[in-house]
Amino acid sequence: MYLRALIVVMLLVLAGCAATQRVREVVAPVVVPASTWRQVDREIAEASQQAVIQVKVFARGSMEHWRVRVYAVTEETFIPWFSSYWTQEWMAMKVSWYSLTAGDEQDAAATRLAEYLKEQYQEQVLAPVAVEIDPDAILNQATEFYIELLDKQVQVIAQRYRLPARQLDQRLNGIQAIRLGPPPARDASLYQVLHAKPLTTLPAYSALYQQIHSAPAGTGEVSSEAGIVSVARQASEKFEAQMAGRGIAGAASAVAGKVAGAVISLGAAGFRAIAHESDRAETEAQIRQSLGKAFDQAWFKLLNNTGNGVMAGVYYLAGHIEGELGQSAVPEPPLETVPGTVHPPATPGLSAPQTGWQPEP
Repeated sequence: MYLRALIVVMLLVLAGCAATQRVREVVAPVVVPASTWRQVDREIAEASQQAVIQVKVFARGSMEHWRVRVYAVTEETFIPWFSSYWTQEWMAMKVSWYSLTAGDEQDAAATRLAEYLKEQYQEQVLAPVAVEIDPDAILNQATEFYIELLDKQVQVIAQRYRLPARQLDQRLNGIQAIRLGPPPARDASLYQVLHAKPLTTLPAYSALYQQIHSAPAGTGEVSSEAGIVSVARQASEKFEAQMAGRGIAGAASAVAGKVAGAVISLGAAGFRAIAHESDRAETEAQIRQSLGKAFDQAWFKLLNNTGNGVMAGVYYLAGHIEGELGQSAVPEPPLETVPGTVHPPATPGLSAPQTGWQPEP
């Protein structure tokens, strides 16, 4: 009896040893050759380059949508407001006051009128359009889209070479995607970038976003500033000449007395209103040309500028990732090369308004 029990115990011990050996064989680490990792690095870099090309198409389509909306709201809201009789009268009074209080300051009236018009353009056009779409939103969407495309390709590469998840994560953690530190929170590896959901929760990306917006000619005002300044300068010169001419009517009303003076003032205002309506079409054509040409040039820069355009985040990440992997990261050449000759949008379902907003040839 005792012998039988001893034999059973020995058999159990031997079985346990065999099972332990089998477990050790199963969990033995997989050794990935260095040549395989080099190939993986090359394919990740290629995936990044392909993702940049796809995101560029997306960004262009989104920017065309934004441009069409800005065209439409400018035509429907801002131009009629600017060219209306009472707006012109109000701005003429403002220019007159600016000129009286300017002292020896050069172009003070035009400068202050430009600030007023920029505020109005932001309030009447850019802010309402931004509720739907704007360059800031496109910048974030493009960067998120690039990360999404790259993440999918990394997973495909991992499956193709049967890379152990832990070893792949370690590899991705060794690839710097954002380097803005110190402090270390302003740096991020490719692993961190791929696993940040959403990307805006990553402190290093927030730092990158701020850097893009602190670059010269940021996206905040570039779309309208140049055109508004041109419009303000033309309007200021026009209003100063008008106010000088109105001095004659003002002197006549002062001599004629209160009642007759009021009649003369009303009559002068009526003549100005009639003259304004006859010149309104020309006024609208001038502002449309100034705003349209400046906007198209700014639109081109926002699409193609690698430092502060809507693709800036994508170019930064791709440049660092591909550089870390030993591959060249050169942005694709611009889709257009001559500012000021932007063609009407070709996005399906969208069309540029037939209002002459395209710059003259």
